[in-house]
Amino acid sequence: MLKTRVIPVLQLIDESLVKTVKFGEYGYIGDPVNTVRIFNELEVDELSFLDIRATIENRGPNLEILKEIADECFMPLSYGGGLRDFETAKKVLSIGFEKLVINSYAVENPSFITRLAEHFGNQSVIASIDVKRNILGKYSVFSHDGTKKTKLTPVKWAKELEKLGAGELLITSMNQDGTWSGYDVNLIKKITDAVSIPVIANGGAGNLKHIEDVVKKGNASAVALGSMVVYQMKDMGVLVNFPDRDKLKEILE
Repeated sequence: MLKTRVIPVLQLIDESLVKTVKFGEYGYIGDPVNTVRIFNELEVDELSFLDIRATIENRGPNLEILKEIADECFMPLSYGGGLRDFETAKKVLSIGFEKLVINSYAVENPSFITRLAEHFGNQSVIASIDVKRNILGKYSVFSHDGTKKTKLTPVKWAKELEKLGAGELLITSMNQDGTWSGYDVNLIKKITDAVSIPVIANGGAGNLKHIEDVVKKGNASAVALGSMVVYQMKDMGVLVNFPDRDKLKEILE
């Protein structure tokens, strides 16, 4: 197992696997269950699934497809999307997911993070923060799949989520999402300097150097990969894959 976790973060729209660019246009990737089978063969350490439209479509998780995913998957799983009540969260964990990813509802009801952490343990709760940088370089937190701008700032919100009981933070740069141009290392560094819980960097990975930079310069505890693990290369076709482990070890250990 790698010292630094390298986690494929896969986007769902109900039963379909997709990949977005800057939280806007998206391409169809394929069937999530078949994709899990490939990641099993690649012996990936951890997988995360995010249903990116559940909240804005005002629906809960598709428990049927999540059960199919969990039944097929050999590795630890996390899920986010449409988690707005305790019973639904409990069902997701009961079908085989180890961690819950909470984003929009944490903004609306911060105490939800605390309730989940107290009942299931901090290690089961990943608080997700979607961040957008404006032309002046100012960072703002967005919710509802990037459609609602909040009054929150990422560093202050990250510190608050840690206090509420989140065991990890998933920080996604909306500007970098799907661009293959690298993580927002500055954003990640600001947050890792402010909190003591693990920070997962997400948005922008295009090569191994990007991974190395956000871990060594941004102090990320883990990295999320999207486009890199579902496409052959930038502007090329779908190919589920994972970076060479020996090369990852060279840059991360």
